[in-house]
Amino acid sequence: MNAPLADDKELTGYANRLSVGPSETIQFMISTSESGYDAEIVRMIHADENPHSPGLTEQPVASIVARQAGRRQQTYPGSFLIVDDPQPFELTSLTLSAWIAPTVPAAGREQAIMGCWTTPARSGFGLFVDEEGYLNFRLGSGGTVAEVRAVQPLRAQEWVFVAGSCDATERMVALEQCSLSPWDRRGLSRVEREVGELRVGMGESFRIGGAGVTREAPHRVSLPFDGKIDNPCVFARPLSAAELGRLRDDEAPASVGGASLVATWDFALNQHSTTILDVGPSALRARAVNMPTRAVTGRKWKGAEVDFRLVPEEYSAIHFHSDDLEDAKWDSDLEWTVPSGLRSGVYAAKISAGDQIDHIPFVVRPGGRGERPEIVVLLPTFTYLAYANERVGDSYQTCTPPDWVLHYDPLDRYLERHPEFGKSLYDVHDDQSGVCYSSALRPIPNLRPRYRTRNVNAPRHLAGDLYLIDWLEAKQFAYDVITDGDLDDDGRDLLNKYRTLITGSHPEYVTSRMFESLESWVHDGGRMMYLGGNGFYWVTSVHPERRHVIEVRRGRAGSRPWESQPGEEHHSTTGEPGGLWRYRGKIPNRLTGIAYAAEGGGVSSGYTRTAASYDAEASWVFTGVSKERDIGAFGLVMGGSAGDELDRADPFLGTPDDAIVVASSDVLPYYCVSLEDNRAFRGGRPVGEARADMVLLRGSNGGAVFSVGSISWCGSLSHNGYDNDVSTVTENVLRGFVS
Repeated sequence: MNAPLADDKELTGYANRLSVGPSETIQFMISTSESGYDAEIVRMIHADENPHSPGLTEQPVASIVARQAGRRQQTYPGSFLIVDDPQPFELTSLTLSAWIAPTVPAAGREQAIMGCWTTPARSGFGLFVDEEGYLNFRLGSGGTVAEVRAVQPLRAQEWVFVAGSCDATERMVALEQCSLSPWDRRGLSRVEREVGELRVGMGESFRIGGAGVTREAPHRVSLPFDGKIDNPCVFARPLSAAELGRLRDDEAPASVGGASLVATWDFALNQHSTTILDVGPSALRARAVNMPTRAVTGRKWKGAEVDFRLVPEEYSAIHFHSDDLEDAKWDSDLEWTVPSGLRSGVYAAKISAGDQIDHIPFVVRPGGRGERPEIVVLLPTFTYLAYANERVGDSYQTCTPPDWVLHYDPLDRYLERHPEFGKSLYDVHDDQSGVCYSSALRPIPNLRPRYRTRNVNAPRHLAGDLYLIDWLEAKQFAYDVITDGDLDDDGRDLLNKYRTLITGSHPEYVTSRMFESLESWVHDGGRMMYLGGNGFYWVTSVHPERRHVIEVRRGRAGSRPWESQPGEEHHSTTGEPGGLWRYRGKIPNRLTGIAYAAEGGGVSSGYTRTAASYDAEASWVFTGVSKERDIGAFGLVMGGSAGDELDRADPFLGTPDDAIVVASSDVLPYYCVSLEDNRAFRGGRPVGEARADMVLLRGSNGGAVFSVGSISWCGSLSHNGYDNDVSTVTENVLRGFVS
């Protein structure tokens, strides 16, 4: 079992990539409270330490270091934009203006909207929201600070025009705010103040959405902002009240400020990128740090269109979050170059210090040359990232028997103590907006071979997919391992090298290129074994500049942990509409014969053969299986092979007429039917049912698909020393598909 970490203990890390090829180098970033640690590379075979399982099985490959000095590494969340060149902002008189929609204005902490401000030195200038939710404008240098505070607090989620200005000649500072809402009767508010000494110092950089800390740490942010910012501008003189009125009325900043315009960033441009364009005279590009949310509605959004590509001027905002994290920016401690002849498979950097052990997993993908096996395992690494650092807690699974107890892994408790590691795509940000980006470049405690998921009290995701790896080893099949990222990178060309593909247990998150590659490969003769449940469900995209980042927009349908805000269902990274693949016409039933039907915990079941399973076209699947009922009514995941999340066939949703349902599970009690089925009616009756269907599909070009419809399936493979019905069925199909 995973050893519990004391509050003051730490041993963790992450790799700079999830997939690495022969002769390539992988780096590991480590943080520990110990003075030193050992590190080696191991091949992971099996990791469930249930006493009824094969136990932890790993094969040493190489020692990286016998003893490495330990150190703690810090993580700094919070998204912001930064302009690294401070020279254009060396101003004596100035104006800062923007539209903002703060989401947590009275957060009990100060938030920086924009400016050149360094917190320790209290130097520079900027617009801020104070602890009580009031707008501030501040200038400082050499310990002297001039400040003006608004007289009315900001309101959450409400667009408001804000501006701060200083006149060095007149020694005046001014602050203005004006709500866009017609229901805000407070109107325009303007505060002016004369100051005895006005000195404008320089911070270490110009930032939007936060303030600086030190020049040596550009990835760090202080006073992070929660909310949206739209059309930020900088002018090199104080604008008059009349000129600010023209800005509020959307007159072009260059027209209002003339030659005094320093910068005006257009957030509607370059939505797919982390480079933010300045359309002012100096073209002062900013770069986004920690993935603030792009393609969000701005102050001009009318609701007539919901695709930001059609009305870019209405999507001129960026949503910043104080808990965003894209890259932890830890320094590399170890690196390892993959030997050219090493087998493809699942590996880990095993680091140990005293009684503390951690495994940092990665995949060695196959090399570009040499003879290939006929079998390839596709690990659903995008699903791993979607669940990375999931923090939903006890509310995650309510569809369980009343006496079922959630079993928290010690790594869950460790994660609770480290909110700075970021969240999963199942969580919401601190301001309650949904998390739509997830990154691999950070510590992910629940992405570990020995991690047990609380709602099923068993391995899931990577740890659960090792059940399959262990079985392939036990049956002595030759196979390669690839990841979702590999398939998204290389597409159909990667699949053409294999006869049979086996999915992991939960391939829920797939990109357009992945879906299309699998469809065309199967239709042209490829053979796929879908040994899982809830697959091919959510539209997923990969950031074009940050390939370690995936994006998911939940939309307003499907079994979802949060809903996209109105008008924000399109992916910023690709522009495509998010949500379920079902509503994009790529219905999983048409690929696998089945689609997501229900989820639950506390109980799993076996399968019962159908009459069609005895026909000559399908009976070979059950060669050596003597039972008709309770096939797979055993296993390491809640005692059965049909459980956790289930898929079923449905001709109405696209299951082909020639698909053969060869077995079905019991209708499982306490399971929740998928939201999209529960709310669908045909002939006045609800259509959903909490069962798993086992389906065989044969194509005209020799292609075939075998689907089991259950995440728990692979957890039954090792039962009774691999001599069991689930193992027999899986082996029959695999040997039949390869032959």
